[in-house]
Amino acid sequence: MPDTLDRFVERLLALATIDDDTGARRLPPERELGDALGMSRGALREQLAVLERLGFLHRTQGRGTYLDTPSYGFVRTYFTIARSLGYIADSDVSDARVMVEEAVAEAAARSATAEEIAGLREALDRMDSGERDGDIARIHEADADFHRRLLQIVDNPVLRFLQEGLRRALDDDMRARRESVERGRAGDEFDRSHEDIIDAIEAGDPEAARLAMRRHFGIATGAEAERRAG
Repeated sequence: MPDTLDRFVERLLALATIDDDTGARRLPPERELGDALGMSRGALREQLAVLERLGFLHRTQGRGTYLDTPSYGFVRTYFTIARSLGYIADSDVSDARVMVEEAVAEAAARSATAEEIAGLREALDRMDSGERDGDIARIHEADADFHRRLLQIVDNPVLRFLQEGLRRALDDDMRARRESVERGRAGDEFDRSHEDIIDAIEAGDPEAARLAMRRHFGIATGAEAERRAG
């Protein structure tokens, strides 16, 4: 019975060597690897190809095969297809984003440096500039950057995987929220709420940061409800 993929990876790790220059895990040549694992060359290549498609393995001509830090491509593809098939609804993405962003704001208040807070304020300045010029594309870019910077403060690889996997869906949700506040004339309040989040993080107040993020999303939700009612 062939190994499950996770068991196969465990066996690869036991045979890998650490590259002195890069610190990457280098695998033996295929013939040597197949002998050590007791696998035919065809079966070995099939399993290695799966890892390569998932982004956990790369081959460098003339240097060898390496187990690698995974790319986000496979998880992004997974979420994109799941949305296309209707397994993940836009409302699911929106609800999940609120829950995650509240937790991120709370965690950021515990660890943000002065430099990271300055980066958040710089993104907010670009939002304000875009509002003054009526440049929706610049506003959205700055808004997305603001939330990416928050996630970078927390620096959690699981959350990064979720964010990168859902990037397209999250961008769509962000645009929809922005459009709802613009149509509902709540744009200024929506942008000011970013400042409340920054102030709470700068004050090192996790609970205030969480509540500020909740109010931030609540503005967009209220504006959308008002638009539909009107």
